[in-house]
Amino acid sequence: MLDRVGHAVTSLLAQIGEASLFAMKAAREVFLPPFEFRETTRQVYELGLRSAPLIAVSGMAVGVVLSMHTRASLERFGAESLIPAGLAIALVRETGPLTAGLLLSGRIGAGIGAELGAMRVTEQIDALEASAVDAFRYLVVTRVVACVIALPILTTLMNFAGMVGGFIAETSANGMSMGLYFTRAFSLIEFADYVPATIKTMVFGFIIATTSSYLGFNTSSGTEGVGRASTRAVVMSSILIIVSNVLLVRLIFFVFPKAGG
Repeated sequence: MLDRVGHAVTSLLAQIGEASLFAMKAAREVFLPPFEFRETTRQVYELGLRSAPLIAVSGMAVGVVLSMHTRASLERFGAESLIPAGLAIALVRETGPLTAGLLLSGRIGAGIGAELGAMRVTEQIDALEASAVDAFRYLVVTRVVACVIALPILTTLMNFAGMVGGFIAETSANGMSMGLYFTRAFSLIEFADYVPATIKTMVFGFIIATTSSYLGFNTSSGTEGVGRASTRAVVMSSILIIVSNVLLVRLIFFVFPKAGG
């Protein structure tokens, strides 16, 4: 029993070490030539632009729900006028970035894990390397760069869509005009709220890309392994995003004290 537990712990630590080295290599290779601009642009389109409808619809739904919950709370104190500002602060500081990160860990993480896993079990990665193509740079680094670029943009879209959803809920509830709603929504928002929270999604993008690429790159056991890699990519990316978010929020409060005010 103890031997099996020890073996499991050793295997887990070894996998964590391998994944960390994989991520460090990806971070280093990002800044070294040659740069695969064409493939990176394609990945930005595949991973970023094609995720926009999901983010927009989800953002509007989140905005509507947040508006309804905020109204239910603030009506008790006669503070309905603060609903747009409260909704905007909640979206920009935390709800938008974290929700976007988790949604994209599902869509992008599963896609990268399955795609690279299928390429591994069908020996396409081996064929690239046999053709003198740096498979790591072509397949992994391009996806890392694409995710780091796409996540902040999609988070901004999530925030805006959430505010639009909040406006729909508010104008349905009390007939608030668009001009008044957005004036109140942006009355308390500063760059210290938007910039750090959006920049941290670059870390989320790096986590999603490296975790999913590592699991896909090291897939085995045929089609069953591909499915397992896809599922584990989503689970591990989501867990790492949630854990890293705690650390990043604490770091943001330390570097940008106004963001915690």
